[in-house]
Amino acid sequence: MGVALARAAQWTSAGSGAGRLEITPLNEALLNDIIKYVEPFSSRHPEEAEFVFREPLEWKTNLEPSAFGSGYDISDSTVKSEDADKDGNPLFFLSSSTVTIRSFGQLSRFLHIAGDKKLKETQACLEANRDPLSRILGAGLATVEGEDTSMLRLLDKMRQNEDQEAEVKLKIFLLLQQLDMQLLNSSLKHISQEVRVSPTAVKNEINLIRRFCKDEDKSVLKSIEYTSDYEFSNGCHSPPWRQVHGEICYLLITPHDREPFCVTYSTSGAFINSGKMKDKDEINYERQSQVYKDLITLLKAESAQFAENITKQDFIYFEDPPVAQTIQHVDVVEAEEPSQNQWSNEYPEKKAPEKTRNPLVKSKTNKAKLEPSLKWKNLTLNGHQETSITSKDERPADKKDGSKEPKTAKPTSAESKKRAFIVTPGHRRSSALKSKTSGAKSEEFSESSTESEEDEEQPERRPEPGNTDLPSEYWHIQKLVKFLKGGNQTATVIALCSMRDLNLAHETCQLAIRDVGGLEVLINLLDTEEIKCKIGALKILKEISHNSQIRTAIADLGGLQTMVKILDCQDKDLKCLAAETIANVAKFRRARRTVRQHGGIKRLVGLLDCVPMTSTNLTPEQEKDIEVARCGALALWSCSKSRRNKDAIRRAGGIPLLARLLKSPHSNMLIPVVGTLQECASEPSYRLAIKTEKMIEDLVKNLNSENQELQMHCARAIFKCAEDSETRDLVRQYGGLQPLAMLLGKSDNKELLAAVTGAIWKCSISRDNVTKFQEYKVIETLVTFLSDQPEEVLINGVGALGECGQEPANRAIIRKCGGINPLVHLLTSTNQALLVNVTRAVGACASDPDNMAVIDRLDGVRLLWSLLKNPHPDVQASAAWAICPCIENAKDAGEMVRSFVGGLELIVNLLKSEHKEVLASVCAAITNIAKDEENLAVITDHGVVPLLSALTNTTDDKLRRHLAEAIAHCCTWGNNRVAFGEANAVAPLVRYLKSSDPTVHRATAQALYQLSEDANNCITMHENGVVKLLIDMVGSADAVLQEAAAGCIANIRRLALANEKARYG
Repeated sequence: MGVALARAAQWTSAGSGAGRLEITPLNEALLNDIIKYVEPFSSRHPEEAEFVFREPLEWKTNLEPSAFGSGYDISDSTVKSEDADKDGNPLFFLSSSTVTIRSFGQLSRFLHIAGDKKLKETQACLEANRDPLSRILGAGLATVEGEDTSMLRLLDKMRQNEDQEAEVKLKIFLLLQQLDMQLLNSSLKHISQEVRVSPTAVKNEINLIRRFCKDEDKSVLKSIEYTSDYEFSNGCHSPPWRQVHGEICYLLITPHDREPFCVTYSTSGAFINSGKMKDKDEINYERQSQVYKDLITLLKAESAQFAENITKQDFIYFEDPPVAQTIQHVDVVEAEEPSQNQWSNEYPEKKAPEKTRNPLVKSKTNKAKLEPSLKWKNLTLNGHQETSITSKDERPADKKDGSKEPKTAKPTSAESKKRAFIVTPGHRRSSALKSKTSGAKSEEFSESSTESEEDEEQPERRPEPGNTDLPSEYWHIQKLVKFLKGGNQTATVIALCSMRDLNLAHETCQLAIRDVGGLEVLINLLDTEEIKCKIGALKILKEISHNSQIRTAIADLGGLQTMVKILDCQDKDLKCLAAETIANVAKFRRARRTVRQHGGIKRLVGLLDCVPMTSTNLTPEQEKDIEVARCGALALWSCSKSRRNKDAIRRAGGIPLLARLLKSPHSNMLIPVVGTLQECASEPSYRLAIKTEKMIEDLVKNLNSENQELQMHCARAIFKCAEDSETRDLVRQYGGLQPLAMLLGKSDNKELLAAVTGAIWKCSISRDNVTKFQEYKVIETLVTFLSDQPEEVLINGVGALGECGQEPANRAIIRKCGGINPLVHLLTSTNQALLVNVTRAVGACASDPDNMAVIDRLDGVRLLWSLLKNPHPDVQASAAWAICPCIENAKDAGEMVRSFVGGLELIVNLLKSEHKEVLASVCAAITNIAKDEENLAVITDHGVVPLLSALTNTTDDKLRRHLAEAIAHCCTWGNNRVAFGEANAVAPLVRYLKSSDPTVHRATAQALYQLSEDANNCITMHENGVVKLLIDMVGSADAVLQEAAAGCIANIRRLALANEKARYG
């Protein structure tokens, strides 16, 4: 299914976010074929239908909970299946319009329930899960380009009995491959019959129909008009953001026998759209009819009179249609690449003055205006006297005059002057404009948030004309470049060797090569057929590309595209050099994007395929293959800082190859491999693959390496992967905790220390790991890192202490080691991540009364309370959670809270927050504050009752629990019980008893017991069916829940008896 979706389905990436399936007959046919296959899957393949997906399919659905019946547990806004996996997760779960499905059986049932909405649901599912194979069977079996060895790996696992479900996986894999072939064959039939419509053909057809339109009997239509007279240079009338959907124009058609309607004409044909949106001059593009091959066919189907007139040929020829006047725009901006759509690649060059012909057309100015064109083509700045970068067609090596030329480039002096690469201020301005225009393709150009923000246009140092103080190397390089430009093959090789003898690591030499036009010549040499010249040029480029300005210049000159092509050559030395140079150049976004867009990722992944790392007695050829793989891993490491490149590496089958290279005993191979993995581990799919491909064991093993850089990258990979509880357990099982503890001793290496403390932080989320860290004296060591350390070390170290502090014994250790004082001092920092971790750590320590006394003495509670004013919701929530144990364990908590001027009003106002975690934490804090009667009176005056009541309709169980507890404690003051009832807080609370969380039941029962002291509240509870729900809870093993439920029922019963007594005497 993945291959058909990637190759046959027609996708668009209009706007922001992921691509969408176009509305085309081909896509509809594919979706219907998938539905026909999946819907009866349960009956055809019952065993495979029960297989639980590795990752659930998840998307936004339009189905309501009321659509589901037997076999599902249905509450107010959630639906879950009765069937669950071995971990207790329901195989089907619907919440807040997001559906999660974990098996084919549930998928089949869902499509049956969807009924006439199944086409839309299938489309939404596939748009949200572009590669369903990877989610169903795991990242190791994801759809990849080129040779796919996943089935062979699956067979190996079956033979070795490594995977209990391998046989079922193989069956599903074969079934989905069979479906893929069916879809591809079906799409080929559609494509062979499909004729794509062009804007010229559309224009001619509309002009022809217009000649027979008039509000007379002998006409085929009353009128046919464009909704916009604005015509782009490619002939389209639709805006660019709709052109990427293949849409050409929109027409308002008025037939004789029906109301006017709006038509979309696209490359696939014509169809009726939803017309003008209510109260807006905009079109609703949603399709309302089938797609017809042309406009005449549509009109015949939609207008009986049109069809009759056309058939009888009973119509009159009227005057020619008007021709729109065009105004040329001036091209002044280049962009980096062509658009994905064949008509959206040229943005407006001509513009017609628009007339308001109908309500759908917006009036626009007729004033001709010179403005930048967003045309995707090469930049030519006429009127400027700077020398520009020439294309490869202008290079001497590409001459086509038939004259004999040596294989190396031999430019004349005149050509050298013409081609000399000089980045001028004008060029820098154009580069800035390029970066702005790329916003129109933000999705294509988006990169991951983790990558470096290196500036592509570095400040440049240029020699002043006539400056005689330049170093001697400058003049020497100038002479060598002249030899490169004008010499024969032998002279070129000698010049390259001489240039290599210079100190190319020195910035003066690097910039001199660029300043005298040497970079362009070196890149030209990469296009020659002479291997020696290529190797010499690449060796120089590899050395000088460590300079950021040189990297930018190489990318500007198109050097990356040429290097990517070299990766396909047979010479392994060339491959190594090209990959290493790409690794140096791809340090900034544009370079990484260029490598991906020209097929570099797939080629680099291909370089990783070499002999197994455990092999002995390698031949020289095999050793060379291993070196090629190392260089490929270096380049992928640089490219992997981009989110899109990470996905491209996965799709190209890079994960199993990286797993194989991870077995290498050599640190120079392991560093780029682990570096790539730790960069990619920010993506959930990679974290899952690292776990399933058994890479955790190798990462742990390499923590014991002598190489500190390798240790650092392994620790960073564990830090990112340990978000998963199973991975944390694997780190412990493979003995990874002790090496991490020992690495804390290398405190001089701050990068290593940051990585190790991060890994310890994430691993300490598991309580079993915390016990091990206690044995290794990790907590005592971490306390010593709470001052005079980089921020990253502080964030990770404090985070680890916060997790370790959840164990009571560790809180005392932190205090005895003097950790409370520096933790409280860190509450004054400004780093958001650090504040979140510090507040958590202080809150954990405050659970110990002795620690609380120290925190109070250091004014820590006041500092925590001040953090409630922080603009970041995460900091607010973490501070509120930390305040709870402080109030619980303070000696005179009530007086302490009242001493904070404006503190109570501040915390009550936080109930207006839109963030659920903030609301839950503030409710928990209010629960503790309300235990003091005076403080409860104050927060009541500040309006806590209506604010709490407004939150009762939530479906979040965590918020429900703490909200119910807050309401229970607030009921004890004055007339608050009555006020909660008047604010309609009682009926929603009854629904909380249907939650699956027992802690919600306990808190809710306590709140209902307090509220039942008011007669009107009892009536409301009874009307909402509370008695039946509470009776079941009276038999609970939880004594508090049992007592509260019984007390609430007793109050309701007493009211009923009093009512009967009053009525009947």
